[in-house]
Amino acid sequence: MNRFYLFLLGLLVTGGYSFAQTQTVTLNEVLQLAQSQSVASKRANTQQRTNVWSYRSFLAQFKPQLSLDGTLPNFTRSYIQVTQPDGNIQFEPVSYNNSVLNLSLSQTIAPTGGTIFIQKQIQRFDNFIQNNTLYNGIPFGIGLNQPLFQFNPMRWDRRIQPLLFAEGNQQLTENLEQVSLSATTLYFDLLVAQVNLQIAETNRANNDTLYRIALHKLELGKISQNDLLQLQLSVLNAEKDLASAQQTAAVASLKLKSFIGYRDDGNHRSFELVIPNQIPVFAVDIKRALDEAVANRSAAIGFRRRLMEANRDLEKARKNNGLNATLTAGYGLSNQGPRLGDVYINPQNREYVSLQFTLPIMTWGRTKAIVETAKANSELTQQTVEQDKLTFEQEIFTQVTLLQMLRQQVTLTAKADQIAQNRYQIAQDRFKLSDLSVTDLGIATQDKDRARRDAIVALRDYWQAYYTLRLLTLYDFETNQKIK
Repeated sequence: MNRFYLFLLGLLVTGGYSFAQTQTVTLNEVLQLAQSQSVASKRANTQQRTNVWSYRSFLAQFKPQLSLDGTLPNFTRSYIQVTQPDGNIQFEPVSYNNSVLNLSLSQTIAPTGGTIFIQKQIQRFDNFIQNNTLYNGIPFGIGLNQPLFQFNPMRWDRRIQPLLFAEGNQQLTENLEQVSLSATTLYFDLLVAQVNLQIAETNRANNDTLYRIALHKLELGKISQNDLLQLQLSVLNAEKDLASAQQTAAVASLKLKSFIGYRDDGNHRSFELVIPNQIPVFAVDIKRALDEAVANRSAAIGFRRRLMEANRDLEKARKNNGLNATLTAGYGLSNQGPRLGDVYINPQNREYVSLQFTLPIMTWGRTKAIVETAKANSELTQQTVEQDKLTFEQEIFTQVTLLQMLRQQVTLTAKADQIAQNRYQIAQDRFKLSDLSVTDLGIATQDKDRARRDAIVALRDYWQAYYTLRLLTLYDFETNQKIK
């Protein structure tokens, strides 16, 4: 009776799984889905658009800027104190509007860090108590605002921002390759789970068949009661392994579908993954791999950017803690009158010039401490970059060597898998003929399962190494072209 219940349970479990709609997919199809519709790929493209617009915003800073600013209206009604000739204070009522509009065209001077501008200004003053109106204006004005002996951030930005932009562009390609690598990992997680499920289903069926044969052998006295119990235990363990494998496969399938953004429209299709046995054969020269990585990776650009930023910070510390001055100068025309047109009739010259400066005299070592800290940080950055370069090169060397080793591993494990499958078939036939013990049959079963799993794991390791090398070099050695 217990055997009958176990048989029904097996039918229900395997039947529920086999009745689900399946869709056969390959590794390339999964990668295409991940690149086109996964959240990770969409996020990478969004980051790229942010990078583009950020760089455009930077470039716009060095183009002429036309702006209109002012205060309109600027109304006041109140009492103000007025000092009388005898020294007393009297509070007088005021009610006026003092509005200003200023139209200016400015241009930054990147080499010097200054700004040159052209302006046109009009001011209207309305005194509502005395009921009169006055206009004041600048029909034309040109001016210069120039820092002297100061740190010039614009000069450094023109050198660093293009590197940041190029770094961001390469980061997009790297992010998309990371999507491929992550999708490959999830693909093989599901593939390993499906292979384990197939092994569990096969073992369950084989153990059930062998147990029935053993029952007949027991009646003929060709097998012991202990061997029969061992086979019965193998049937129960196979049932448990099957249930566990089904759960693992379901979870792995859900993770893969979620990552690639797969929508099954309520059909609840299950993926049946194709084993990618055909691995590409190509030679990888370590020096070529290093050259491509240096030319293509964002990290290589980042090395130069980080060193440049360290030099920038050092110069900033030196110049911002010494003599600082700002020269402001301007020339133009100005006039005033009770009517707006009076501003443009015979305007007078308008000139101004000023020089503001700051010179630290006694700082109790603060200036030196700031500069020395910047020097130390610059040296630390140089040392860190040198170490990162060594790590960068070591990763490439290790990955190239690993890929070559794993290609051989795939061939060896595939041969071992075939041998183990043939050996198990022979062992099964010998057991049916009472020419093999239950223990030896169990060993053959374990070797068969282990060899099958090792073959799939070797394939997983190879494809992960393959896409990791693409990620580290941004170069496709199979087609000999850069990844874009």
